[in-house]
Amino acid sequence: MTISAGIDVGTGAVKAVLFDVDGDSIEVLAKRSERVRRRNPLKLAEDMFEAVTGEAGLNRDDVAYIATTGEAETLSFTTGHFYSMTTHARGAIYLDPDVRSVLDVGALHGRAISIDGRGKVINYRMTSQCASGTGQFLENIARYLGIGQEEIGPLSKQADSPELVSGICAVLAETDVINMVSRQISTPNILKGIHLSMAGRLLKLLRGTLVSDGAVLLTGGLALDDGLLAALQESLAEQNIDIEVKSHPDSLFAGAIGAAIWGAFRHDKLSKLGLLAAAS
Repeated sequence: MTISAGIDVGTGAVKAVLFDVDGDSIEVLAKRSERVRRRNPLKLAEDMFEAVTGEAGLNRDDVAYIATTGEAETLSFTTGHFYSMTTHARGAIYLDPDVRSVLDVGALHGRAISIDGRGKVINYRMTSQCASGTGQFLENIARYLGIGQEEIGPLSKQADSPELVSGICAVLAETDVINMVSRQISTPNILKGIHLSMAGRLLKLLRGTLVSDGAVLLTGGLALDDGLLAALQESLAEQNIDIEVKSHPDSLFAGAIGAAIWGAFRHDKLSKLGLLAAAS
C-alpha cells in the first residue's frame, strides 16, 4: 500500500489528489481544485496539499510520494516531477480505460495526445502560442460579454445560428467578437461560433496524431465545458469521423491523477530496487 499525492499547477487552476495505491487497486482519498486568480500558485499548491491530507486524516509524513506536474517543478516539499503530457495520458486511462486519445485544453494551450492502453504517449500535437483555442481566450470573451464561466456551455448550446470567429490568433478572434456584438449577434450564437472554431483547431491537432480508433477524452480547464464538447461532437459528425469524444466528471484532475499514479509506481519500483532514498 502506497499513499501518493499528485499536484498539478496550471496557469488557471491548481489541482491536488491523494490516492491509496495497492497494485492495481487505486482508492481516491481526497481531491481538490481551486482557481489561481491573483494568488501565488505555488503557495496555493502547498495549501491544497495540506487540505487534502487533512481531509484524509493524514499528515505529510504519511504520504510516501508527492508527485508534481505542470508548473509545480520548483515546489520544495515534493518528491518528484512528471511531464504534464505523460500525467494527462495516464490520468485519462485511469478515468476511462477505453480512451486512446486525449484533448487537453488548458488556459494557454491545446494539445492532442495519442496513447496506448497503458497510458503511454505515442504521438502528440500542440497549438501555437498565438492560438485562440484556449481557456484564457474564452475567459476573456466571457468577461467582455458580461457572463460567468459557468454560463458559457449552457448558453452555447442554445445557439440557433452560430457565427464563426477567426481561427488565426486571439487578437483577431477578439476583434471578431467585438464586431459581432456591434451587429447585435446574440451571446449564444457568438459562444457557439467560438466553440466551433476551437473544435476545428482541436480536431486538426487530433488528426495530426494519426488517431484512428478508441475514444477521445477531454481534459484540462475546459474539459467540463459542455458547449465545447457538443461542438466537437458536431464537427466530428459533419466530417464523418467515427470517433467518440467524451468528458468525465473528474477530467479536470487528469494531470494530478496521472502524477499520483506515476509517483506510486516510481516509489514501488525504487523500493524493490532498494533505492528508496533516491525518491526523497
